[in-house]
Amino acid sequence: MGDEAISSLILSETDGRPMKITILCVGKIRESYWEDAIAEYMKRLTRYCKPEIIQVADEKTPDDASENMNKQILEKEGDRLLEKLPDDAYVISLEIKGMSLDSVAFSEKISKLTVAGVSHICFVIGGSLGLDPRVSKRADFKLSFSAMTFPHQMMRVVLCEQIYRAFRIISGEPYHK
Repeated sequence: MGDEAISSLILSETDGRPMKITILCVGKIRESYWEDAIAEYMKRLTRYCKPEIIQVADEKTPDDASENMNKQILEKEGDRLLEKLPDDAYVISLEIKGMSLDSVAFSEKISKLTVAGVSHICFVIGGSLGLDPRVSKRADFKLSFSAMTFPHQMMRVVLCEQIYRAFRIISGEPYHK
């Protein structure tokens, strides 16, 4: 499928506007190899959508932090995330207890949202302690990539790759199974 056909497929379902994909996350990427991988997928995604990453500051979490201190950290990061959450977006939070989808089901989820007229999807990735319950409650869908815990920098790369793979599947293009 050519670029024009892909664009018309995606644009026709969102009233002529390109699908906007926001990745809202806690903390900055510190290693250049993660930055390079994210930049590559963000570049590839521009063929299918209008991607952006919004980062909010993380809180330093001491190794010996009390339960109360952890709660305060989650609340502060939660305040920052909630402040940046777009009002017009369908919100998908990444959570261990979310629903697991394979790549095809994930692409179908995005496709169904597009057909339903959703023009903006915001994925939310928490910090080292996860997500504040208020952010989780705001989510329209909770997605789990695994029952395991991953560094949030790595999850950004995995999420970008899976969004890219989803658009390739939606567009009928080859992808690795």
